[in-house]
Amino acid sequence: MDNLFLIVGLGNPGREYAGTRHNAGFLAVERFAVHLGVGWKLEDKFQARIARGELEGRKIVLCQPQTFMNSSGTAVVKTADYFKIPLNQLLVSVDDADLPFGEIRLRPSGSSGGHHGLDSVQSHVGSKEYTRQRIGIGRTAPDVRDIHGHVLGRFGDQDRSLLEKVLERAASQMACCVEHGISRAMNNFNGVVDAPNIKES
Repeated sequence: MDNLFLIVGLGNPGREYAGTRHNAGFLAVERFAVHLGVGWKLEDKFQARIARGELEGRKIVLCQPQTFMNSSGTAVVKTADYFKIPLNQLLVSVDDADLPFGEIRLRPSGSSGGHHGLDSVQSHVGSKEYTRQRIGIGRTAPDVRDIHGHVLGRFGDQDRSLLEKVLERAASQMACCVEHGISRAMNNFNGVVDAPNIKES
């Protein structure tokens, strides 16, 4: 359907993982749900939490896979197939340890960059040609490759102010992408959240 968009936030379900850096995608899509004024419902047939809304006449399905990160693609493809959503109207929001905390990057396609959630989505939809929004969570040290503890750790109190700005920026970028297309969403919102040259739409 030309007028229906699927926006997915990746993360791990359950209280154990709530608010962790690896759940940045969950947090971003939850913030967008607040912007749309919609609530969530667990839908077993999709293995996901689903929220449905509308923005300027465009229908939006929000999705949080409940399959755990490494199997995210299962829920994504079930949801996309059910609603008959083409890949060019799919946006997946994820954490990215290779981006500094406070930076957002939207791209129309590309590799998974080693992100297991994106690996799963790519495997199930059979393509790299879908929009992905990467939310920087940084890493403890540039030369440390094992970041398991960092990504599964929670944002600290000192991170709260910046995290709020990041989530607002991510949700606004989602809205811009739906309303005005990916090029404008990239131009207006990609980059460091506190950077003075970022344009509002």
